[in-house]
Amino acid sequence: MIRPAIKTDLSKIIQITQACAKHLCEMGIFQWNENYPSLEAFEKDLSNEELFVLEIEGEVVGAIVVSTRKDGVYEPIDWLTVDSTNGYLHRLCVHPEHQGKGYARALLDFAETHLKELGAVSIRLDTFSKNLRNNKLYEARGYKRLGDVYFEQKSPFPFHCYEKLL
Repeated sequence: MIRPAIKTDLSKIIQITQACAKHLCEMGIFQWNENYPSLEAFEKDLSNEELFVLEIEGEVVGAIVVSTRKDGVYEPIDWLTVDSTNGYLHRLCVHPEHQGKGYARALLDFAETHLKELGAVSIRLDTFSKNLRNNKLYEARGYKRLGDVYFEQKSPFPFHCYEKLL
């Protein structure tokens, strides 16, 4: 079940992102670290009512941020659509113990449906260039790679920006 997050979910979400960061680092993918994603970011997502969790048998095993707010870092990207009602996905995570079961796809299905219901014309996101699994997932779902942004506090490598029309 995917549902809006509540305050008591935050500690579990942080545990999941820390487990994901460790798992990624073990694979040589330095996408997340001890500073990102932060509790403060998730608290803001929660207060904006943009944070959702995936719950399996009463346990939170994943999360996603589904927003209609454009971050300034995306300004240089030549998007497929003009800025209007666009959706933005952030901080998609599934605990490593639950990966490979289709849960990331379920979270993406939810996000796409939710944004369609909000009237979004497209979905935009970024993912780490060195995370080949994520890039493959988004491309297989019809997201088009449009350019790169950089988050120096995370990595010197680029993050690829994708957009999918709804």
